[in-house]
Amino acid sequence: MHTPILGSSYVARSVNAAANRMVNLFPEVIPEGGKEPAFLNRAPGLAFLQTVGTGPIRGLWAHQTNGSSFFVVSGTEVYKLTSTTATPVKLGDVSGTGQVSIADNGTQIFFACNGPSYIYNEVTNVFQQITDIDFPGAKTVGYLDGYFIFNEPSGQRIWVTSILEGTQIDPLDFASAEGSPDGLVAVNVNNREAWLFGTDSVEVWYDAGLADFPLTRIQGAFSEVGCVAPYSVAKLDNSLFWLGTDARGQGIIYRTVGYNAQRVSTHAIEYAIAQYADISTAVAYTYQQEGHAFYVLSFAEATWVFDVATTAWHERAGFEAGEFTRHRANTQCNFGGTTVVGDYENGNIYALDLDVYADNGEIQKWLRSWRAIPTGENTLRRTAHHALQLDCESGVGLDSLDPLGGMMKPRVMLRWSDDGGHTWSNEHWSDMGEIGQFSHRVFWRRLGMTLKLRDRVYEVSGTDPVKIAIMGAELQVSGTNG
Repeated sequence: MHTPILGSSYVARSVNAAANRMVNLFPEVIPEGGKEPAFLNRAPGLAFLQTVGTGPIRGLWAHQTNGSSFFVVSGTEVYKLTSTTATPVKLGDVSGTGQVSIADNGTQIFFACNGPSYIYNEVTNVFQQITDIDFPGAKTVGYLDGYFIFNEPSGQRIWVTSILEGTQIDPLDFASAEGSPDGLVAVNVNNREAWLFGTDSVEVWYDAGLADFPLTRIQGAFSEVGCVAPYSVAKLDNSLFWLGTDARGQGIIYRTVGYNAQRVSTHAIEYAIAQYADISTAVAYTYQQEGHAFYVLSFAEATWVFDVATTAWHERAGFEAGEFTRHRANTQCNFGGTTVVGDYENGNIYALDLDVYADNGEIQKWLRSWRAIPTGENTLRRTAHHALQLDCESGVGLDSLDPLGGMMKPRVMLRWSDDGGHTWSNEHWSDMGEIGQFSHRVFWRRLGMTLKLRDRVYEVSGTDPVKIAIMGAELQVSGTNG
């Protein structure tokens, strides 16, 4: 029978209910003519580009007007690069330690550092701190119709700079987000509208061309869902995504649909988020790769990824000391068709590459766990599991020799749990064949009989740096009268 290995990540509050974990794999739907309706892809690896400064990488920005350069905020230094391999040119120093919000107006790049902020002018090649006496500091920044729009590090006020001049601020060019008496935590510009994220609400403004302050509220564009993590707000698929909070609770992930907030997280994701120590420090970035549009949200403990193409969630993770960790990528920009990401601990920048199967030369472990018996078909009788075959692309091989002089064969590791996912068996290995052995079968035999809860969960995983594509799994099982 087909055992339901396909799907998304869903580990419920009770693993007896659902223990479907997926790490460094993501599903792709096949609309027609495929062997199966979907398959599981290996997540992109981190291809090392170079080290920029001492890190961590706090911000990346590709200049949209001048596509021949991009900018890296590494620690307290800002660098300009004209290619991913070019020697970084230091522009100047910035303050702070957290994420840096960046925007540009075609000539100037604005670096908002949650307080003191900075401008780099591409034409004059001048990098300077904003010293206007009326500048209150900036937490996040966006660009709209010639203005930089930013929010103060605390309070309810948004500001605009002089038109096409980010270093100059009029003392009257501010307004308050007063749709709700909450604090303003972030601003983001989407489809020429300024979205103001408070702790308990979101309201939307537009450029009305008014004399004193150019922006005004859009009537009715208000939601009683706020934002708990200012750097979780990210643009994707003509929408904004963020980690929400309101007067009733927190920890739900939303996207905009029109002017409304639509929940995209699942109960399993929300249960995981509830276990983390400080969700207000979560950071997000978005990117598109081969038609998959990903929202990547990292906490100190883990990284969760939402794929707009399939509306499915999966985990991205590093692998250190035998344990999964949060993914190393901290921020992103698209430069010359390369998805560039920066490391959250050091000065490394990488390319996210689907044809790279390691993270900066280190192990990228993938994992999938799932219920052996399809939903609704478990009769709670003991079953004998005779064989499991993984339907995957084999023959991907390893271009190296084993100690006996033959070609190395990548291996898949199998474990199972007969108590719903609480405890696990030892690992059982099966190889994927040498390079070119495309008809090689990946299977395990004599898998025993279910006991205890009479409910088996399987888990497959691997660490070898090879392509992984899983179309399904076939389980040979027979029932008993017990």
